[in-house]
Amino acid sequence: MRLSGAKAIVDSLKKAKAEVIFGIPGGMTIPFYDAIYENAGAGGLRNILTRHEQCAAHMADGYARVKNVPGVCTATSGPGATNLITGIAVAHMDSSPMVAITGQVPRTMIGKDAFQEADIVGIATPVTKFAYQVSNASEIPEMIKAAFMISSTNRKGPVLIDIPKDVMLEEVDIDYVGRPKIGGYTVRSGEPHPYSIKKALSLIIASEKPLIIAGGGVIISGASEELLKFAEMMLAPVATTLMGKGAIPETHPLSLGMIGMHGRPEANMAANEADLIIAVGMRFNDRTIGKMDKFGESAKIVHIDLDPAEIGKNIRVDVPIVADAKKALAVIAAKLSEMGSKREENAWSRRVASFKEQFALNANGHKNGLSPGRLMKILRDVLPPKGIVTTGVGQNQMWAALHFKVLEPRTFITSGGLGAMGFGFPASLGAKVAAPDRPVFNIDGDGSFLMTEQDLATAVVENIPTVSLILDNRVLGMVRQWQCMFCDKRYSGIDLGKVPDFVKLAEAYGAEGIRVETYEEFEAAVRRSLKAELPVVVDIPISMDEKVLPMVPPGKTLKELILFG
Repeated sequence: MRLSGAKAIVDSLKKAKAEVIFGIPGGMTIPFYDAIYENAGAGGLRNILTRHEQCAAHMADGYARVKNVPGVCTATSGPGATNLITGIAVAHMDSSPMVAITGQVPRTMIGKDAFQEADIVGIATPVTKFAYQVSNASEIPEMIKAAFMISSTNRKGPVLIDIPKDVMLEEVDIDYVGRPKIGGYTVRSGEPHPYSIKKALSLIIASEKPLIIAGGGVIISGASEELLKFAEMMLAPVATTLMGKGAIPETHPLSLGMIGMHGRPEANMAANEADLIIAVGMRFNDRTIGKMDKFGESAKIVHIDLDPAEIGKNIRVDVPIVADAKKALAVIAAKLSEMGSKREENAWSRRVASFKEQFALNANGHKNGLSPGRLMKILRDVLPPKGIVTTGVGQNQMWAALHFKVLEPRTFITSGGLGAMGFGFPASLGAKVAAPDRPVFNIDGDGSFLMTEQDLATAVVENIPTVSLILDNRVLGMVRQWQCMFCDKRYSGIDLGKVPDFVKLAEAYGAEGIRVETYEEFEAAVRRSLKAELPVVVDIPISMDEKVLPMVPPGKTLKELILFG
């Protein structure tokens, strides 16, 4: 089949079952967009024009996390491509599948500092699983097929394919290959090694105070059912990382909520006292475990992770299990069942229950204004279990992590590893495109929302009715909190001032704006937003003195919690 490179891109995306692409055209991708135009209509790619390339990447990420397939984004060469990098890095840190297609200057101009030229493959290599520049149009089908395969197998993540403009225009005989061959890349089975399982079982059976810490890998592998079965057999409490929220229903008696710097006290206390920690699909991130050389000092550690590079990277491990979380947990549960090893209530379960009673969090907040914790509880009461929540980054993110109970996997979407402000709103748009029949709410701060609010235009024009709840304190709240607690209240560079008026801002884009000042008004706004046909922005003024507590100060152990202040 003789096709132009641009048409081969579109055909290859369709063969990979891509349905939507987020991005902005430019000089080097005009041939690609022309091919998209020719394929418009039934069965064609849905092209969503964003207002910033960073938002295109975040939208693709939100789409991927909800739908569990690679999200696709695109940008032109130079600044267009570099604007994708933050979103690509978010996907890389959080193991989210993504395929980014960038335009490049013609082959004869590469390396000559041509207009809008950037070495995007060199720039993207540290934050992708694979980055490749196509040298002729005949490569396109295989490289795009490879991009989807690499992105969605083993530890998932982003792939970037860079295509020069003249390659897009070049007409060649196109051969749609079978399974692509990428040197050095093997799709692993994910099966656990029997010897590792045997060693883990011996520790599990001998333990008296087991704790499971579930990370994002549990959700990515679809292992929630296996996790719950294992936890119930062992009567083991389950703490989650930020990325693991939703791995177990947070209303379940064994759920301890999030562990870490802003984790729930009961989760942190359990980690301090456990004699066995079974870590599943987590990276032992510093924000999760505190002072690394003091974490789990009295515990044996079993670490289940698909990526061998994570085993022993931050924490010494007694039993490594390099495997898919779903497969490993299924094998362990089956072996325990064969052995008749099912526990009844014991001293450890009573001890963990006492942690929950002792450290029940106060959601009433600061005496002035609305409490973020109470707002999160109201939102949970109103939002259906399958409703999706995204977050920005900062205090808003941590209030949501602490007080919003997640009931199902893939319904809590946040930028964990990179912590990119501005993520929540565009990610909510991608999530809504992936799940148009489910409500999608973005919990945001004013500082985070202002970084990507221009894509309200995308939401309105493309009819993507998400809801943004803006916890509006007119400051960069998390930075202010640290300056208050650790810099003797020397506030510097955190005052956002009195603008904009978020209601008027929303209306200027053609969205709906609502301001609430009471809990009753907030609940009414949430219920109203569930039925809205337009994007909605809800402005919620809160006190700048509100803090996210508890908190483990940086460099301290999980024992050194600040509970009040």
